[in-house]
Amino acid sequence: MTQAEEKKLYTPEEYLEYEVNSEERHEYIGGEVVPVTGGTPNHNQIALNLSGTLNFALKRQPYRVFVTDQRVWIPKKQIYTYPDVMVVQGDLQLQSGRRDTVTNPLIIAEVLSDSTRNYDKDKKFLAYRTIPGFVEYLLIDQYTMYVEQYFKTGQNSWTFSEYYDVNETVTLNSISLDSIPFRITLADIYDKVDFEDC
Repeated sequence: MTQAEEKKLYTPEEYLEYEVNSEERHEYIGGEVVPVTGGTPNHNQIALNLSGTLNFALKRQPYRVFVTDQRVWIPKKQIYTYPDVMVVQGDLQLQSGRRDTVTNPLIIAEVLSDSTRNYDKDKKFLAYRTIPGFVEYLLIDQYTMYVEQYFKTGQNSWTFSEYYDVNETVTLNSISLDSIPFRITLADIYDKVDFEDC
């Protein structure tokens, strides 16, 4: 029997029952249940820096910020996943029959690790792009100061920007506070991150 034949495939319903009763988090990718590995201190610090800054800036605004443990359902790709940081605009849209699974992210940020880098940049981004209201994606390297930003400018059209310098500022085009877009410096994203520990 080959390894592919041994792999058990789950229905979304079986996955959700399994996940709700599990002490660990798992993604669901087209029938496969994949463990979500624990993050490094740098990974967690970056996610906290971005989500904390966003949450403070967006208080009493029509946005909600989630970090790490909020599940997202991507129906067109049959994927359940846990983005590192996610922003929802307006009311939460939840998967039918669920109170714990969001379907309407506006912005998603992933902190890259060696094991997830290619997936986050390729197949996961492709899946996220099938979500109708999703318009902005940040990929943040945890091993060096480097941020990639993708912003939707039209149907099937995205712009790309990249940032390397501690003094550069990332502007989130999809969030405006009193008509001024939200901005965060790389210095703030990488505050307390120690690249020597990588």
